[in-house]
Parts: sequence; structure tokens; C-alpha cells
Amino acid sequence: MAGYASSTYGERIAGVYDQWPGVPANADAAVEFLAALASKRRVLELGIGTGRVALPLAARGVKVSGIDASPAMVAQLRQKPGGATIPVEIGSFADVRTRGPFALVYVVFNTFFALLTQEEQLRCFARVAKRLAPSGAFVIEAFVPDLSRFDRGQRTSALELSDNRVVIDAAQLDAAKQLVRSEHIAISNDGIQRYPVVLRFAYPSEIDLMARLAGMRLRERFGGWDRSPFTSSSQTHVSVYELAKSAGTASVRK
Repeated sequence: MAGYASSTYGERIAGVYDQWPGVPANADAAVEFLAALASKRRVLELGIGTGRVALPLAARGVKVSGIDASPAMVAQLRQKPGGATIPVEIGSFADVRTRGPFALVYVVFNTFFALLTQEEQLRCFARVAKRLAPSGAFVIEAFVPDLSRFDRGQRTSALELSDNRVVIDAAQLDAAKQLVRSEHIAISNDGIQRYPVVLRFAYPSEIDLMARLAGMRLRERFGGWDRSPFTSSSQTHVSVYELAKSAGTASVRK
């Protein structure tokens, strides 16, 4: 996908994102989980998008800020009640320039994997660590990679099949680089719309190591926002990281 940038997905899909069939309807559970950690203090969402989680969290009195690479996604956020008052930094959340301290930093729905190199993911952890309050938490919601879902490095699935529209997801796996390149394709009487997305996936153990290199450690991990146990059969995880008590961090913390 030549020319794919950090803003490409959001810029292409912003206008239909809130109605897209692949977007989970778990915002209420996520907000309940995150609000308990925030306790109405300052929080930062990485990849805030159209405000699916940030807006109901802010409605609970939590002081939410955000970062997003896509001006089009943020424009959708601004059009919603309460969206105009949330401070949003435009740019890659690998860099996290927004000033802390934050009681909570969080990234939901696999968005951490939108950082396409291990170096960017490490840098994100390091910048988050510098902006957390001493008792703060960094929460990541992501899928657990399952390479068996791919047949000879590819996978095609139907997200929607109706009289008016067909939505297909076509993906290719690069296992060596831990990359999944995919296209969401919507076919209707109005034509064909294509929404490209690239993800650099990581297993929970690798994410835990990134945390350690940034001077953080895993506090707890669940199989979902409902705090169900994380097991070997879990398809997703919600991981909560905190600053490590011991002194000293790796050189990636800049």
C-alpha cells in the first residue's frame, strides 16, 4: 500500500465510521471500566477518532483530551454534543506531545496497532510513561493475534450482506513483519468505496516487554471490558499498565 500514512484510514473512513459494521458496540462497558480508573481526573485517549468512547466518558465529568492523526475524524467529533470542548492534538500518538500528568492514558479497539513499527510502539510507551501521574494507568484494548485465521497468508470475510449493500474485508498477512494489510470494501448501487487499513500486531507478551523497557509493568489483564478472565482462548485483551516501582528505565524513554 504505497503512500499509506498514519492519517489514511481515518481520512478515508471518517464519514461512515460511526455506522461501520466492524466497529464494536461496547462503548458503555469501556466507559464504565475507564471511568473507574480515571475518577474524574485528567485522561488522554490515543486515537480519539470520532469520540465513540471519549464523549460518554467526558459526560461523566472526566477531563478528556485526545490525539488523532486524522483531521477528518476529529471533525466528526467536533460536530457531536460536547465534542467542541475536548482538546485534541493532531498528529501521531507515537509522539504524545500533550502535556501531563494524566491519571489515565488509554487506547481502544486495536488502535495501538496503527503504529506500524516496533520502534513507534516503543516510543509511544516511553512517552506515555513520562506523562502518567505516579498512580496512573495506561490501558490498551487489542486483539490477540491468531494467524490460523489466514489461509496461505490471506483472508476474506463478509461484514455485511443485504439487499442494498455488501461489505467485504480482504486482508493479507506478512507474518515476518507482523503486518496485516487490508481493505474494507463497500459495494452498493452508489458504487464501490474502499477503506484501506494497515496494522502492526503484537502478542501480549511483546507488549508487556515494551512496557518494561519504558519503565512500566503490567498491573492486570482481562479478556474484555467486563473484567472476564484472560485465558489461552481469549480473542481480545484489556491490559492495564502502571509505572514500575523500581528506579531506572531503558534508553528508549526520551
